[in-house]
Amino acid sequence: MAKVFTITVPPKLGNKRRERTSDPRYVDGQRLLVEAMKYLAQADPVRNRSAIELISEHVRTRFRMSDSPLG
Repeated sequence: MAKVFTITVPPKLGNKRRERTSDPRYVDGQRLLVEAMKYLAQADPVRNRSAIELISEHVRTRFRMSDSPLG
């Protein structure tokens, strides 16, 4: 039978925060999604409503949580 050893890691004190720098790819990605929503709204807002809602939901949740410009 194997024994499990745990190695504790002390917390980093000082809470150094990285300076925020904007990533052009992140900004361009958001801009592209907004332009897509505008295009869909101008083309046929009634028929494209579900697509606009899908993109909007992606921008508000997953895009911001998973694609951080901080890397």
